[in-house]
Amino acid sequence: MWGRPNLHTSYRSETSLLPTWTQRVAMGIFVAVMVLLPFNLPVINQLPFVRFLGDQDWLRIVTQAVIFGIAALGINLLTGVAGQVSLGHAFFMGVGAYSAVYLGGSPGSGTWGHELPIWIWLPGAGLCAALVGMIVAPAAVRVRGLYLGIATVGLVFIGIHLSRIFPEISGPSETGRSWPSLDLRLWKEETPLVSFSDDGHWLWFDISGAQKTYLVCLLLLALTVLVSKNIIRSRTGRALQAIRDRDIAAEVMGVPETKYKLIAFGVSSFLAGIAGALFASFIGRLPPETWDLLLSVEFIAIILIGGAGTVAGALMGTFFVVMMPRFMEELAGWMSEQSESGGPAGKFWDGVVSRG
Repeated sequence: MWGRPNLHTSYRSETSLLPTWTQRVAMGIFVAVMVLLPFNLPVINQLPFVRFLGDQDWLRIVTQAVIFGIAALGINLLTGVAGQVSLGHAFFMGVGAYSAVYLGGSPGSGTWGHELPIWIWLPGAGLCAALVGMIVAPAAVRVRGLYLGIATVGLVFIGIHLSRIFPEISGPSETGRSWPSLDLRLWKEETPLVSFSDDGHWLWFDISGAQKTYLVCLLLLALTVLVSKNIIRSRTGRALQAIRDRDIAAEVMGVPETKYKLIAFGVSSFLAGIAGALFASFIGRLPPETWDLLLSVEFIAIILIGGAGTVAGALMGTFFVVMMPRFMEELAGWMSEQSESGGPAGKFWDGVVSRG
C-alpha cells in the first residue's frame, strides 16, 4: 500500500542494508547497469550520456567518478556523519598517491621506488594516509566548525610544499613521475598474473585495459560502500552522529569524543589514500599541484550537492560534479552546431539567447 509508513517488526529488518523490496530492485538494476556499462552492448549504447559523450571519452570520465566516489565516501564519514569540517582531503589523497609511488614505483635517476606489487602498495597507501590522519587528528579535535576547516587548509599547502622539495618521490614539479600500473603480481616478477591496464583476455572475455580498470575500481567502490554503510549503522556511526549533533551532550552521555574523532579522521584518510593511489595510477602522471585546495573544495561540494551524511548522496554528488563540466562542454558545442545548421534545437537556443 503506497504512502504508508515504513514499519518494522524486528530489529533485524530495521537494521538491514536494504529493508524494502523496492530498494532491493533499484539496487539490483543500478548494479547491473554499472557492471555492464563498459561493454559495447546495444542497450548500454542507447543511454543518453553514453551517446552524448562519445565512445572514446565517457568511460574515462565514469572511471574517474568511481574513483572519486571512494574519496567522497571518506569525506562523507568525516564531515557528513561526524560533523568535522575538513578542507584537507586533497592532502590525504596526495599522501596516498605518493606512498603508492614510493612502494610500487620503479626506481630511476633521482627517484625512489621499491617495485612492490599492488596488493602491498594499494593498502599501504591507505594505511600511510590513515597514519598521517591520526597524527593530525589530536590537534584538530581541539578546534571545531569553521576553525577546523581553516586549520585543515594548511595541510594542503604543506603537502604541495613537501612534494616540491622531495622530487625523489614526486618527480619533476612540472610533469610528476610515472605511477605504478594496476598489475597483479605475486612479487617483483616481470610478467604480471593479471594486467588490469592492458588490453587482453580476462575472465573468459577479451576486454580493453580501460574496461578492466573500470571494473576493478567499481569493485573497490562497492566494498567501500558496504564498509561505509556498516560503519554508519554501527555503534561507532551512532557515536559519530551524536558528536555531530551535539558534542557536549554526547560527552555527558559517555561518548569519548577524542576517540571517535580519531576513528573518523583515520577512516576518512584511509579512503582518501586509496582513492589518491588509484587516481594517480589511472592518470599516469600528476604534478604536485593536483592535490590543491580546489580539489578539497570539490569534495565538500560533492557531499553538499548529494546530501551530507548519506552514502547514496555522496555517490550522486560525485557523478554530478565529475560529469557535469564535460556534459556542459559537449552541450555547448552541440547547441552551436544546431544553431549553425538551423535545426529546431538551434532555433530554440537562438530564441532563448535573443530574449535574454
